[in-house]
Order: sequence, then C-alpha cells, then structure tokens
Amino acid sequence: MADRASPDQTVARDRSLLEAAQKRGPLATLAAFVKLSGPGWLQSAITLGGGSLAGSLYLGVIGGYDMLWLQPLMMILGVVMLSAIAYVTLSTGEKPFGAINRHINPVLGWGWIIAATMANLVWAMPQFSLGTAAIQQNLFPDVSFLAGRQGEWLSAGVLFALAAAVVWFYDSGSQGVKIFERILKGMVGVVVLSFFGVVAAMTFKGQLDWGRIAAGFLPDISLLWRPVADLQGFVDTSGDPAYWTAEILSQQRQRMIAAAATAVGINMTFLLPYSMLRKGWDRAFRGLAAFDLSTGLFIPFLVATSCVVIAAASQFHAQADTSVVDRPAAEATGQYRANLIARLTASEAEAAKLPQAELDARLDALPEADRQLAAMLVKRDAFDLAGSLENLFGSSGLTQKVFGIGVLGMAISTIIILMLINGFCVTEMLGAAPSGSLHRIGSLLPGITGSLGFLYLWSNADAKFWLAVPTSNFGMVLLPIAYVTFFLMMNSRSLLGDAMPTGGRRLAFNLAMLVAIAAATVGAALSIWTNIGWWGVAAASGFILLAAVVGLVLPRRAGA
Repeated sequence: MADRASPDQTVARDRSLLEAAQKRGPLATLAAFVKLSGPGWLQSAITLGGGSLAGSLYLGVIGGYDMLWLQPLMMILGVVMLSAIAYVTLSTGEKPFGAINRHINPVLGWGWIIAATMANLVWAMPQFSLGTAAIQQNLFPDVSFLAGRQGEWLSAGVLFALAAAVVWFYDSGSQGVKIFERILKGMVGVVVLSFFGVVAAMTFKGQLDWGRIAAGFLPDISLLWRPVADLQGFVDTSGDPAYWTAEILSQQRQRMIAAAATAVGINMTFLLPYSMLRKGWDRAFRGLAAFDLSTGLFIPFLVATSCVVIAAASQFHAQADTSVVDRPAAEATGQYRANLIARLTASEAEAAKLPQAELDARLDALPEADRQLAAMLVKRDAFDLAGSLENLFGSSGLTQKVFGIGVLGMAISTIIILMLINGFCVTEMLGAAPSGSLHRIGSLLPGITGSLGFLYLWSNADAKFWLAVPTSNFGMVLLPIAYVTFFLMMNSRSLLGDAMPTGGRRLAFNLAMLVAIAAATVGAALSIWTNIGWWGVAAASGFILLAAVVGLVLPRRAGA
C-alpha cells in the first residue's frame, strides 16, 4: 500500500494546483476550486438537514410564496459572516477560540463555544424526531414492530448507531475524511434534485405562477406585523379578526425565526474554521474559501429551500381540507378541534365547563372562515408533508417512500455533523488535539442527548416535524454572539496585523456585517421575547454587561 501524504504535503500539492490553475486562466481556476472544495459542502450538509426541510415546509404552509425571500437573504448574510471567520482563520492560522480569548474578549470566546455546544446538544433532538417520523410514518407505516414506543426506541437506536459509526470513520484519517465529504455531497445532491424535480414537474403542468414566485423573493419585513395576503381575506370575513390576526402573526413569526435560524446556526460558525484548519488551508486558500461558501453552501441551499417552499405553498398554503371543515363539530378531532375551541373560548378549562352538546353547537355556529382558518393552521406531520412530492411521483405509496428516504438522509447527515462539531467544541474547551479518543467521546454527546431527549421529552408530539421549529427559535437566540464576535475579529489590528482589510473594502465588509448583526439581533430579540419573556431579556442583558465589563478591564491589564 502506498504511503499516505502528510498534511503538509497535501497542502503543498493543493497550493501548487491552485497556482498552476490560476496561470492557465479562469476556467482552470474554477476546475481547481471545484476539485478542492469541501468545508462549504460540510456546511451545506448541516444546513440542508431536517431543520431546513421542516423550516421551509412550514414557511411555505403559512407564508406561501410571500416568504421566499427570507431564507436566501439570511443565508447571504450568513455567508458574509462565515467569510469573515474564514478570512480571519486562514490569515492568522490560529484556532478561533483561542484567538478570541486572547485578542477580543474571553466572555465572547467562551460564550461562543458554550452556545455552539448547547446548540449541538439541543439541535440533535428534533433530528431524531424527524428521522423516526420518516421511518414510522413514511417508510414503514405497516411494520408492526416499528410502530409505537418500541419503534421509537428501535429507530432512535439505529440512527445513533449509524451516525456514531460514520463519525468514528471520519476521525480515522485523511482518506476517511474524503469519503465522508463525498457521501455528504451525494446526500445534498439528492435533496436538491428531488425538490427541484417537484418544481419542474409543476412548471411543466402549468401549475405555478412564476410572476408571483419572482415577487416572493423581494424582501417584505412587514410580514412580522401583518398576516400574509392570502390569509387576510379569511381573517376579514371571520367572526373575530383580532383573534385570528394575533394567532397568524404568532405562527408567522415563529416560522420566520425558525427558517432564519436554520439558514446559518451558531454551531455552523464553529464548524467552518476548524474544518478548514483540519484540511491544512492557509492564506493561499482564502479565494477558494469564498468560492467554497458561495457554491457548496449558498447555491444548494437557495435551490433546495426555494423549491421546498414553492412545493409546500402550492400544496398547503391557504387551503383547508373541505372534508374536515364540512364535518360537524361533534366529529371534529385533534388540533383542528383544538383550534376551533381556542377561537371560541379563552382556555381549554373554560371549554371543559361547557356541556358537550352546547360546545359542539357553538362550534358549528362559527362562520365558515373561522373553520377554514382553524384547518389551515393545523400543524402537518411527516405523512401530510409528503404530499409536497405528489406532483412528481403521484399520490401512490412511492411519494411517501421518496419523502421518507430524503428526510431520513437529512436527519442522519445533520446528526453526524452535529456530533462532529461537538467533538471539536469539547477538544477546544479542554485544550486537546481535535482528534483521537477525546474528540470521539465529545462527538457522541449530541447522539446521546438527541436520542434520549427525543424519547423522553418529545416522542408523544402530534407532529414530530414541528419540533424543529421551537428548537430553531432557541438557536436564533445564540446567533448574535457569533456575529458580534466575528465583527470584532475582522477589526482587530492585534489579531490580523497586515492582513486586516483597509479602505473601501473594509468599509463595505463592515457595512455588510453590521446588516447581518442587525438581522440576527432582531430575530434573537423576537425569539427571546416570544418564548422566554423577561427572564430571557435579563439573561441576555447580563451576558452583554459581563462582556462589556471584561472588555473594559482586560485591555488595561494587558497594557493595550
């Protein structure tokens, strides 16, 4: 067997390849970039996971085409910030965690790494939920031993075993890394092609209004305080417009925050620089890094999420199942009935005081628009959402199987990347090498919290897909920590030295970063206030105050 090239030899070979390609012209350079890309595809593998799928599907359900702009915009801003940390890392060759603690602020450094670790541990839970939903509802709905609680344990066990085996293989050497990246590229490609095929089939059938779809890519932040146009008509003719406006706005904001958070999460900001350092990249690879993020991350994300939103919007948005709406209240069940009761009464306790016959009579007396809105706002599960593929595969069982395979692949790939990131987090916190037994042990933690958290906290949820939405809201709270930190790093002379951008380039990059920070902060503030309230405000204020105090004290102590 031939000896493997050392990391230094690999970097030297790749640098020579880039230099030779640049001499031959743009096409040769592009071919070299494609050949050497990798970390961007790792980012794409985690971004195009179960969270993005669920976020896009629910965004299409509630917002239709009107919210197509949200995910691409947040990804563009995310690429700006990821480019910043990539630039700093490749310019200095330093690991970001130590660089932040030495040159910026240890509160921000530790806040970043702890937040990334928390995101890994929490984010793994809905991935097990999504994977299990795919197995039980889409792939094997008729297999008895995979049903119920036993099936949840079996499914979670299989997901954990597969992810742990791949992570263990990833840490085995450079050849393992290459194979791992190829597998992830294939997974991303399958996801992109599947939903692209759905939109292509719908276009061929003349089912899509591309003029309206194009208009949906124009940003409209007013959707944070008004219902989308397709739902407003139902609200206006309902029996209580104020109630439905508040309810729809709450759901719109939740889904918008979730979709934004799954574009670029704080754990992704941790993965990128360490994956680049692991490959041995340095200053010569800064152009490749920008290309890698633009192609391996942004393009697959733009195509896949847009196609998912379009498919979900055409299938579910502002559409109520007439067989449900026309059913007498006495036969209404599940969340549809709960939505009707919530519209009619202040609480479930109040509804419980009413005799059943009287409650049903009052529900039947609600205007048709109320019943339609109650049906439209039901949270879909994996079986329902598989309908977004019917335009490509028909309404046969094949639709469920294809959707299930896609969801299962996305869930597994996301679990793998979360485990991989957590291994890096643990070794960095302990000052150990990002490989070996300690990295593997750290990598197993999200698998443990994800599987057990799903089994004991979330397994009885009505719609397992929905669990990605509140988890994404949690992740959004943490994102500004990373963005503010990267902004300070890009403007640190002590860290970057002569590599710090100057002139118009620095001004343009700072403006772009400030826009990204503002967008992330707005999303985090909405998530904190909606989900936590004053306790969340107090915790965020405490963190900001601590970082400010330490930032003021440390420079004087260091003589800066």
